[in-house]
Amino acid sequence: MPDSNIPADPVADLIRILNLEQQDETSFLGQSQWMPHGRVFGGQVLSQALVAASLTVPESRPAHSLHSYFLRAGEVDLPINFEVDVLRDGRSFSARRVQASQKGKAIFSMIASFQDPSPGLTHSDEMPEGLASPEDLPSAASLLEAFDHPITDYWAKARPFDLRHASEPIYLQPAKTTSPDQAIWFKPISPMITDTKVELAALAYASDYSILESIMRRHGISWAHKGLSSASLDHAMWFHAKPDFSDWMLYQQHSPAAQNNRGLATGKIFNRDGTLVASVAQEGMLRIPEYS
Repeated sequence: MPDSNIPADPVADLIRILNLEQQDETSFLGQSQWMPHGRVFGGQVLSQALVAASLTVPESRPAHSLHSYFLRAGEVDLPINFEVDVLRDGRSFSARRVQASQKGKAIFSMIASFQDPSPGLTHSDEMPEGLASPEDLPSAASLLEAFDHPITDYWAKARPFDLRHASEPIYLQPAKTTSPDQAIWFKPISPMITDTKVELAALAYASDYSILESIMRRHGISWAHKGLSSASLDHAMWFHAKPDFSDWMLYQQHSPAAQNNRGLATGKIFNRDGTLVASVAQEGMLRIPEYS
């Protein structure tokens, strides 16, 4: 029997929560997606905050960077209030600060910057070569279809993106070899609407998936590690080019350091044609019982 919490179309559900209710010029209200643990997915509040900020900026001036902190766990059964502060509107750049709150307490804070497109110096890193193509890799749905658990159901059926690990995934058991690097192909499971602010918000949403796995993979840990406690602490992102959601994108991830129950992970997102779309950095809390 289908789980009533699993949306029939997860991409449509993503578009639903990105369609914020405007309260006034700088105040917005957002709804949440179901999560098996009852806490708001970090990528959700990140993407919604970016939409809120974008709605106060001309459409011709897309986001080029964001810097944010996850302050408290959000509750999925409560709406989220987004308050936008207009920090600056210059000739080429705009800056916005967004605070998300529930029950009068801040759960997330972000500053984002926006810029009118203009010509100038151009270069970017190249996409790694020699990786298996996404069509030759198993989906989360195929890997987890035999399991009946709210978390595996979420991974397999509720996410709006099909994620395919270029190396063995670490959902339920550690990788056979430890490494601070991993690469993941991802693509919406149904068509994404073509709206710049929504596309950038959807990319921010997807960027919160799996990036902490580069830390876990380095230490031979899986998501099923007994007693594991994890949370995103902060998230920074730079947008370089337009994402192409009509095809697979590659998320290359690396963890340079971990200490004090915190790990740093960086990422590069490429369109399938090799265009570098975005750069990402996130620090996460990872508590392992053996080290406490």
